[in-house]
Formats: sequence, C-alpha cells, structure tokens
Amino acid sequence: MRAARARALAAAAGGAASVAGFGDWPLFYVPIVALALLVALWLRAGSAREAAWIGFAYGAGLFLGGVSWVYVSLHEYGMMPAPLAALATVLFCAYLALYPAAVGYAQARIGARPGPRALLLVPGLWTLAEWVRAWFLTGFPWLTLGYSQLDAPLAGLAPVAGVFGMSLAAAFTAGAVALVALRVGPSRSALGLVAVVFAAGFGLERARWTEPVGEPVTVGLLQGNVPQSLKFVPGRYETTLATYAALAEASEARLVVMPETAVPRFIDLVAPAYIERLRAAAVRRGGDLLVGVPLREQPDRYYNAVVSIGTAPRQTYAKSHLVPFGEFIPPGFGWVPAILQIPLSDFARGGPRQRPLAVAGQRVAMNICYEDAFGAEIIRQLPEATLLANVSNVAWFGDSLAPAQHLRISRTRALETGRVMLRATNTGVTAIVDERGRVTARLPAFTEGRLEGRVQGRTGATPYVRAGDTPAVLLSLACAAAAVWAARRRGPAPR
Repeated sequence: MRAARARALAAAAGGAASVAGFGDWPLFYVPIVALALLVALWLRAGSAREAAWIGFAYGAGLFLGGVSWVYVSLHEYGMMPAPLAALATVLFCAYLALYPAAVGYAQARIGARPGPRALLLVPGLWTLAEWVRAWFLTGFPWLTLGYSQLDAPLAGLAPVAGVFGMSLAAAFTAGAVALVALRVGPSRSALGLVAVVFAAGFGLERARWTEPVGEPVTVGLLQGNVPQSLKFVPGRYETTLATYAALAEASEARLVVMPETAVPRFIDLVAPAYIERLRAAAVRRGGDLLVGVPLREQPDRYYNAVVSIGTAPRQTYAKSHLVPFGEFIPPGFGWVPAILQIPLSDFARGGPRQRPLAVAGQRVAMNICYEDAFGAEIIRQLPEATLLANVSNVAWFGDSLAPAQHLRISRTRALETGRVMLRATNTGVTAIVDERGRVTARLPAFTEGRLEGRVQGRTGATPYVRAGDTPAVLLSLACAAAAVWAARRRGPAPR
C-alpha cells in the first residue's frame, strides 16, 4: 500500500512538472520525461486498478497545474463564490484526469509485455484518449501532448499528421525512455526507432508544403488592454471605442484586426458615426478592418462575430464552436446563469462551413478565441484561405498560464496548415506567427498598442489539410491493435 501511494504521488508530480512544456519556453523534453515516468510506474503497477489510480494522479497533476486558470474565470470575472469556483475547477480537472486513468487501466488489463506495451499500446491508447477528449462533450483539447513538441524535431510531423501525430511520436519516445530506465524489453532497438522518428521529423521540417501567392500585405493587430472587470461597466463603453478607434486610425496597415468583442455592444446599436469613422480609416489605406463585435439576427438570437469594414463588401464570420457555460448553456443547466454573471452567455452557433473573408487582397480564415484549439475545424476553410486569423479575449483568465498556452496552440495551427496566423487579443498574446509556427513579432501582455507587420499569403495544402486527424487516429488504433495481438499471441508478461 505504501509503495502504491508513492507511485501515485510520483505520477502526480510528473504530471504537474510536464506543464512546463506548454508555455513560452522550449522545454519539449519535460513532458516526454514525465510521461516516461508514468509508463515506468504503469509497468511496475500491481494491478489494473492501481494503474488507473496512477493515471488519474498524473492527470490530476497535469490539469490542476495546467488549467487552474479556470478558477480565475469563474471567480474573479464570473463572480462565482470562491468555494464553489474552487469546487468546479477541481471537478473539471478530475474529469479530465479520467482520460489518463482510462489509459492506465486499459493497458494493464490488456497485459502486453513491456516492449509492446511501452512502444505500441500506451502511445496508441494515449493518443486516442487525447483525440476523444478533443471532441467528447464539445471537447477540451488543451494540454494535448503534441503541443509541447513545437520546438523539437517532432514538429516536422505537424503538417503531415497534425498535433495528434506529434502526440503519438512523443508518447512512443516516452515509452522507449521508460524501457531504457527500467532496463527491460528491447530498449536498444527502441532507442534506434526513436532516432529514426526524430530524423524523419527533422527532415520533414525542411519540406515546403505551401507556396507564396500574390503580394505581401501589411497588417496591424490591435491590443486595447481593456480589463475584463471593466469591459461591460456602464460608462466604460465610450472609452473602449475611443481606444480602438485611435489605434485603428494610427495604423498604416492595409489589413487591421481588432480582438474578440472589441466593441462590446451589438453592432446594430453602435452609433453609425463610429462605424463610418472605422470605415474611413480603412478606406484611406485601401484596405479593410476586421472588428470583433456581437451580431444579432433576432432579439434572442445573437452571435460572437467578426465583421469586415472597408473597401471590400461587408462580410461576417460567426463563431461556431462555443464555450460551454461561457458562451452557451447546455440543456438542463439553466440555473447556471444565476450563479455566473457573464454577459452575453448564450450565443447561437455560426455555421460549420463558413468561407474565408475576402479582404485586403487576401482570403482570411477566421477563428474566434479557443476555436483554434480544434485543428480539424480550422482546415474546413482550407486550402481556399491564404491567411489564418484568431481574435481572442484571454483577459477572462488574467495573468495566468492560459495566454502562453493559447499562443502555442495557434502556432500549431499555423504549422499544420502552412499559413501565417495573425493573433489579435485584448490583453495578450497579440502576435504574428509565420507558416512554420515561429513567432516573428509580438506585443507585451497587458499593454495597449498595435503590432504592425508585413505577411505573405500562401496557397497549397499540407497533408494535414487534406486528411485531417484521420491518419494519426488510424495509426494509433493500429499501434494499440498490434499490442493487443502480441499480448494474445504470446500471453501476458510474467509478474
């Protein structure tokens, strides 16, 4: 019992440590080492039940350490009482921890020998669990293992197999490290295979999947730094509009992008003179302005939207992947708005097949806030789109880990699609990310300003754009199936 508790505590510590690989620093090896520790603990677990608890402990450390900013959103800005917000955060992280718990239980029950288990079964099941977590109950793909590998050779796999392909390769690497550390199974052969995988990623990193199209365009990304606590306060509205108008008029860029709900009022209620002021600034530059603003069709049907204003005909994009409780209320939870004081918390969904906005000589694939966490949805607008643009208001999460984690997600979408990603945020991180997932320019967080740059639109389709997550999912299934076959053919490993 004492040894089992020690293993669970070690797993929790490993999960918490792995959070370091999802921020601004290139610590890609930390999540691999942490997962290797988890695999080693699973191989030493005395039962499937213990393996499940070890997986749950790892998940608890990972998610309590990595997404505890949910508490900030619920309590500080949603006005949920602190004890209730803390309980909701813990329960949410406990739900997320069930995924690694399920992997731990399944790999122990199947009972393959150390080699197939560490190199095939765990990587396959781990990646499948992350994929299910990305869509089940609307999905929450935050802290997917592949996101930690953007600054490693495995990043070359992103345009081919997406973030889940990187997860599979990283989990395979962790399994090999575990075998070496425990001195069991085909450890030398495993390291050789890891070298091959890393070499493939390194080689693919130099491939050019897309090519430039048209002339480069100047862009201006606006960051108003409006505190979330003041955004909807009566009397603050005019100041917010004046801030963004001044930033827009000061820009000389042909394409200017405002953050999500930069104008915190339905566009039909915004003074026509203000809209004309923005339009005039865009026309003067011969371009367009993309404005984050709520848009309504009927009094009880409204959207979290982006509206174009300028030389091109007016176009709109309406957010389709909404945040549960923050942007829509799931059936049976009508009592939640009485606890959470979140304005505009019941948006309608935009259509899933919206096309890119034709503005400033480009075709811009819009996504709003955490929509860019869903790669399979982003590619719906490709290969037609020449640029990607994300508008966000991460002020909901304060000065937490969330902005840096979100930037890493955006970088992955740029790399998967071979497109420049423009990020306009309220408080940060406002940034320009090139088609190789590298941040070429960014504004300091929690400052007012505009980020000016010159970017190149691109055409063509990466393998990921053409096939989406299917290859990674099928390969993960094949790995798990091969391990099951090996276990049934040779029998379980002796204890």
